[in-house]
Amino acid sequence: MEAIVYETFGGPEVLRHGQVEKPEPGAGEVRVKVVTAGVNPVDYKRRYGLVEEFYPTTFPAVPGLEFAGIVDAVGDGVTHAAVGDEVLGWTTTGAYAEYALAGHIAAKPAGLSWERAASLPVAGETAQRVLGLLRVKDGEVLLLHGAAGVVGSVAVQLAVAAGITVVGTASKANHEYLRSIGAIAVQYGDGLAERVRAAAPQGVDAVFDAAGQGVLPYSIELLGGSADRVVTIADPNAADHGVVFSGGGTDPEAVRAGLAEHARLAAEGRLDVRIAEVFPLADAAKAQELSEAGHARGKLILKP
Repeated sequence: MEAIVYETFGGPEVLRHGQVEKPEPGAGEVRVKVVTAGVNPVDYKRRYGLVEEFYPTTFPAVPGLEFAGIVDAVGDGVTHAAVGDEVLGWTTTGAYAEYALAGHIAAKPAGLSWERAASLPVAGETAQRVLGLLRVKDGEVLLLHGAAGVVGSVAVQLAVAAGITVVGTASKANHEYLRSIGAIAVQYGDGLAERVRAAAPQGVDAVFDAAGQGVLPYSIELLGGSADRVVTIADPNAADHGVVFSGGGTDPEAVRAGLAEHARLAAEGRLDVRIAEVFPLADAAKAQELSEAGHARGKLILKP
């Protein structure tokens, strides 16, 4: 089958487009014909070997965590899916491929495009997990760094729907977009703490850092010196500030339930992810370069 493979840690040049053996589903597994695969920052971080603590690598490795596709084969004991089902979810063998074995899956609603379906698993699970860790609730104020990114924008929408006021940091070019999804937009950079205080004079109750741009000291200051309700998914120096770094670990049942719920909301037009660009699978290195540069306005998608 067609796949992207790498056999050593390194830059985009280590990614090879070629042919590998098609995986066979074991007991309890399903195999999917991948229609679309999502590109995430964790993909290039794994390629560099930076997140081995959370995602240990066995070479040769196929990148990619999330996909949308059609069930192609089922292993023994599978009762939750059948050949021909359209699904989205997480793969255990890598999504940058023509076929993949699926971990957690949910049905893809008929009204949800393949591109948007593949954009939901990682962003939805991450956003839901961190909001849960922060224990934010109706009436509170959440400061969200990197609010215009894919994870950040999903978190904004989920939080606003729950009655939470969101102050989102982003470049000025993304402020109109943030306002359109319900956030109060503020410019990141020097003077950030003052701008947040002006935007939320009632104060901030919790902080979600999806940017990793050295904002943790400001965040703790805005919470009166406490790091108890600050969570980052992007700053490797979190422990130096007493901040929780969240890299995964949600209960599998919660992951499956979240997948189904986020797919339903997206199909109903109540949860949206901007699609920045769609690449053929052979251009995976270009997609990862764009992801690493951090300037993509929305989700990057691969199509085998």
